[in-house]
Amino acid sequence: MNWAISFYSERVHQGIPSWPDDVYADFLRLAGLLREHGIDLRMPHSRAMGGGLFELRCRGQEGAGRALYCMQTGRTIVILHGFIKKSHETPDDELRLARKRLKEVQHER
Repeated sequence: MNWAISFYSERVHQGIPSWPDDVYADFLRLAGLLREHGIDLRMPHSRAMGGGLFELRCRGQEGAGRALYCMQTGRTIVILHGFIKKSHETPDDELRLARKRLKEVQHER
């Protein structure tokens, strides 16, 4: 049984398609793997960031994108935040925003 993917907000949903075409295409490919494998998707495609937060690692010739997500009961994945990486490390402010949204989503249960 496949997992469902939802988005934290319409803004997050609309932001990811604005990524460079090849990075967005990789997001779509990885989202398909995420639907199929859910919590079993691992490196190099997905990485646990701790506390129930995960990172979908999208790549392309034009750069790298990250979609930060969490799992919910009922086999649902929520994309909390997406951004194009400008440095090697995931920026603290991007992680902070995703962790804030993660807490909001967890409290909705």
